[in-house]
Amino acid sequence: MKTKILLTALIGITFLSSCDLIKKDDGSLKGDQSPMGLVGETASSSSTTIAGVSGFSATVSSLTDGVSTFSGSATVNNTVLKNLLSNFPELTISGNTVSANNLKFKLTKEGIEFKSGARAGIWVKYGSSIGDTYPIGSTGDVRTVVSKSSTDDYSYGFWLIKTIQVEESNTFLTNAGIKKVTYIANHKFGLVGLKFTFNDNTEASFPLYFSKEN
Repeated sequence: MKTKILLTALIGITFLSSCDLIKKDDGSLKGDQSPMGLVGETASSSSTTIAGVSGFSATVSSLTDGVSTFSGSATVNNTVLKNLLSNFPELTISGNTVSANNLKFKLTKEGIEFKSGARAGIWVKYGSSIGDTYPIGSTGDVRTVVSKSSTDDYSYGFWLIKTIQVEESNTFLTNAGIKKVTYIANHKFGLVGLKFTFNDNTEASFPLYFSKEN
């Protein structure tokens, strides 16, 4: 009898362990497709110039296997930001015009994942907790969840909304003159802001607006 009980317990443990392996998160973004990533949808920023940046707009040109390709441009008259953007081969810089024709993102109702180049990786998962980290490609760098509001305390257009904020700080950024980048997101509106903190501790915050909501 004891042998049967022990055997049954071992089988149960093995089964549960197998289920854990099957359900283990592989680090990629899950969730249903966000309407923000559908072909023809757009993303834009403020109509005014912020820190030498103006005229940003982007459109989803294709959607393949859950990955949205964005095409867009902005006028960037900011040496530090232009220096940072020049490190991304997916972007083309001509004078003060920065263009993209093949910038890839996965947008789901769970979050946002950057899918282009060596620094690909999750920007935000709406269900994350403070202290959670997301790896950046195979660089060894991470993005870290630093805050998650429980009240509507972030000004967004005509509303106050809850946000989750994720920081990226590493030598890749500091070498370009950026101390850190903060990704600000909301489960309904997606990425609602990008904040750049420069090496001299000055800041530039850019609101972001998508044409659709989750």
